[in-house]
Amino acid sequence: MKYIFLFFTSILFAQQTKYVDFKSVSGQLSLNSKEKMISGTVDFQFEVLQDIDTISLDAKNMSFSNVKIDEKEIMFINTNKELKLVYPFKKGQNHLTFNYTAKPKQALYFVDMENEEVQIWTQGQGRYTSNWFPSFDDVNEKLIFNLGISYDVAYQVVSNGVLKEKTSNGNLNHWQYQMEKPMSSYLLMLAIGKYDKKEFKSKSRVPLEYYYEPKDANRFEPTYRYSKRIFDFLEKEIGVKYPWKINRQIPVRDFLYAGMENTTSTLFATRYVVDSIGFCDRNYTNVDAHELAHHWFGDLITAESSKHHWLQEGFATYFALLAEKDIYGEDYFYSKLYDTAQQIKFASRTDTIPVLNAKASSLTFYEKGAWALFVLHESIGDKAFKKAIKSYLNIYAYQTVNTQNFFDEIKKVSDFDLDKFQKTWLESTAFDTPTANELLSKNKTIQKRLEIDKLKKTPLKDKMDILKNTLESDVYQSVKEAVVDQLENEKYEEKKPLLLLAMQTHNINVRQNLAGSLNKIPEDFRTNYETLLDDKSYQTQEIALYWLWRNFPEHRNEYLDKSKNWIGFNDYNLRTLWLSLALSTPNYSNEPDSLINELIAFSSTKYEATTRQNALEKLIAFKIINDQVLSNLVGTTTHHMWQFSKFGRDTIRLLLKNPEMRASFNRILPNLTSDEQFQLNRLLKE
Repeated sequence: MKYIFLFFTSILFAQQTKYVDFKSVSGQLSLNSKEKMISGTVDFQFEVLQDIDTISLDAKNMSFSNVKIDEKEIMFINTNKELKLVYPFKKGQNHLTFNYTAKPKQALYFVDMENEEVQIWTQGQGRYTSNWFPSFDDVNEKLIFNLGISYDVAYQVVSNGVLKEKTSNGNLNHWQYQMEKPMSSYLLMLAIGKYDKKEFKSKSRVPLEYYYEPKDANRFEPTYRYSKRIFDFLEKEIGVKYPWKINRQIPVRDFLYAGMENTTSTLFATRYVVDSIGFCDRNYTNVDAHELAHHWFGDLITAESSKHHWLQEGFATYFALLAEKDIYGEDYFYSKLYDTAQQIKFASRTDTIPVLNAKASSLTFYEKGAWALFVLHESIGDKAFKKAIKSYLNIYAYQTVNTQNFFDEIKKVSDFDLDKFQKTWLESTAFDTPTANELLSKNKTIQKRLEIDKLKKTPLKDKMDILKNTLESDVYQSVKEAVVDQLENEKYEEKKPLLLLAMQTHNINVRQNLAGSLNKIPEDFRTNYETLLDDKSYQTQEIALYWLWRNFPEHRNEYLDKSKNWIGFNDYNLRTLWLSLALSTPNYSNEPDSLINELIAFSSTKYEATTRQNALEKLIAFKIINDQVLSNLVGTTTHHMWQFSKFGRDTIRLLLKNPEMRASFNRILPNLTSDEQFQLNRLLKE
């Protein structure tokens, strides 16, 4: 009978929103960073719409006590996936309280840092908030969240909403946050770290808070260069006031994605914390605009199911591109659309899943979804498009939506053929190239780009003049990059005049494109190529330093002397490259041990995953391998970032093919942590 009962109640839960409406929840939480645990008291207010005997909350691997309805203890079932409340619920208001503890395996991350500091942050989308806070995996259940968090006084603590109160109690501060409007559970967040912040106001007087680690104070301006401008632009462009009381942006270490649009408080990866040189290659502008656009398209209105996910990702991608157009201009805007069109066309050869499908790829949801909106915007006109968007957001505010809801608003302002549009852009995997090219060709840069791309199979001697004239013109950089792309497989003597012209553009992107396309550098082009080492781009410097070192052994000391103080991005890309090249250059260093120790240190847990992977790749490629390197490599396999742990496992598999390496791994096994031993044993047994 027990199994039948559980099955029956899980069916009920699928329809629970028909029976129960959760209104709000307050959580008073404490975190233990050493044990990686969270505990707290939770207080839900909800309304029973129809009599029901079991109500469920999603709660993964949690312990519960003092479970009460209206102060009365009730029976509950903990399945380790759900908390099931067994009670004869009658129509009307109810009050649920309980205590809980959890040691989350995902969605709440404790990132240890040097100096025994820690950063704690959450990621609800795709991971489920119910791993760390009892809530609802179903996005259709929206409620008002208010979290209070107690933590060490040395740290900043951030959650959703406005900070209502901050009180001190010994070595703890209690931070009380409050929301006024409902949202889906995946948008609930926590971020704890040692931060400073700067505060601004938008044109509409919304408070803007931009966080940074104290060590990154000199990177604040380049990182947040356009953040306020993006906020003001989107509020005006969308035509609906920002729907929340505050906007914060917080960089966190070893984040799983580029960024996440938690309501009021975006988290983003520290790779976007850049200085003025790093800004050229890796700036936060697009991610910033994308996550902020989600505060309307995703947070305010939420797709009712994954089938309609483009209503979030397609919209955020398109409105981010509009914000970038405001900053970087129309040529940038159209060039980005052109590039994504090429990506979608290429992917459509093998990708058989369209936009309106829960299993669509990220490229489809994001980029093809954005393309669909661009086509719609251009087809019905700016005035009608903005009117429909405004109406759509206002009618469905703080609710869930589907594609038909959006189309209903388009129909009110235009007689555009939405059936044909849906079939072409949302239900077909093919890309409508004629329509795309017609729209793109409104831009002169794209006219020129299409002209250049048609020459791909033309012999170089027959297109020489056109390519030469293009490089000498003032056409937008993306067209000149397309010219460089066409030169990659041509004979050096024939393309040399064009290479020289590309270098003389003094455009960082064009020169970087050339740097990466010329792996074999002829002696008579060496001095030209060496000028790339002085470009204000860490990416270009990395490419150029490596290929010059490879091509000209007799000049290695000279290149290493020039670059010995380079650091690069905050993942130390130039420093780790320099160390590996210096160690691989005979007789260059008088103190190779100190260089080896420095490079190995970069592969340790003191650094973020990107730095560690950079260092490990170079240590292994240049065969600088000892027990510490192998231990650090095994350490990657327990990391929360799947890309990083996969890199570790794949690398270990390759090394294990060598009997000496296998013996070395067996030797270090007893000194590893239990989690590391488990992972390595699995690999040894494969």
